Amino acid sequence: MRNNAGVSSSAESLRFLLIRRDNIGDLVCTTPLFRALRERFPQARIEALVNSYNAPVLENNPDLDAVYAYTKAKHRPAGKSVLGVYWDRMQLQLHLRRSRFDYVILAAPGFQPRSLQFARLLKPRHIVGFVEPGNSSPKIDIALPYALPRSMHETENVFRLLEPLGIAGTPPAQRVVAKRISNGSPALYIEGGVKPLVIGVHISARKPSQRWPMENFAKLMERLGETYNASFLLFWSPGNEANPLHPGDDEKARRLLLLTHAKSVTPSPTDHLSQLIAGLDQCDIVICSDGGAMHVTAGLGKPILCFFGKSDATRWYPWGVPHVVLQPPGMDVIDIGVEQAFAAFEQLLKVCQSQSMTAQINPPSKKSG
Repeated sequence: MRNNAGVSSSAESLRFLLIRRDNIGDLVCTTPLFRALRERFPQARIEALVNSYNAPVLENNPDLDAVYAYTKAKHRPAGKSVLGVYWDRMQLQLHLRRSRFDYVILAAPGFQPRSLQFARLLKPRHIVGFVEPGNSSPKIDIALPYALPRSMHETENVFRLLEPLGIAGTPPAQRVVAKRISNGSPALYIEGGVKPLVIGVHISARKPSQRWPMENFAKLMERLGETYNASFLLFWSPGNEANPLHPGDDEKARRLLLLTHAKSVTPSPTDHLSQLIAGLDQCDIVICSDGGAMHVTAGLGKPILCFFGKSDATRWYPWGVPHVVLQPPGMDVIDIGVEQAFAAFEQLLKVCQSQSMTAQINPPSKKSG
């Protein structure tokens, strides 16, 4: 049987490479493509090309045979020259070219000229990608016009790239797989041998409009701790907020820890994305703003209470997991009150119960009074 791209659904020797070069959340939104390809072509070889910054998102992913990562010049480690970065990239290109891919998929929204340039150097049989409406690119032989409907999630949007391969419909859940044993992972608070409700709280956000005040976090954590006997893992990006390249939230975290009277808070700064993934995997529910951590949490299958500031919640809400989105009319999370957040958390618990997630989220009964 062959689909409209001439792909044999029983082919065992097909080789796919998907390229996604950008941010953490964007890559998480692409993981349903790997899953769908694996289900449709179980014997094919499916590989991914990403950057060193977001590569941990794909570690341990069972849908992939290999993950390749290149380093952007701005992310190069200390002691590594820009020339060395580009030399390594050229060596990677030569290695991938020898793989003789059948399909290279430019798995990102819109026309991607840099990814296309990289893909052409690999000389695959076919290149699949978006082109701008009304335009065409002779260098993309399987082209889809790009137009983002207002009601379409990023995951749905990118998933359309699989239509020429005979894969359509609603994308499956996102998939991020944490290492079950990770040195340095934060310890869980256990009282009387009974694991309490563990709530992850992630305070870092790139956009100013996504930064909820520390005073609010402190009060919400106290309220949830008293009501549900909850234990907390506090996540943030370490460093000094004055650092222009990699601002951190050490000072905010210290302030929050001084402000809150929640009885069990485990500070969990994450220097590396793999640490964040391992830590979030230990949580029952996560409270955070829109961003990479939110999408990683969704990929781990965790329910999320998420704050949206000046960003498109329709396009970027947590995909495939129970969630409650709070986005004030002024598009700044500072306008979200503690009582509103607490009510949203209780709403999220009800959503989890309605979706039969009580086995995963089994909080103790509310404390009376």
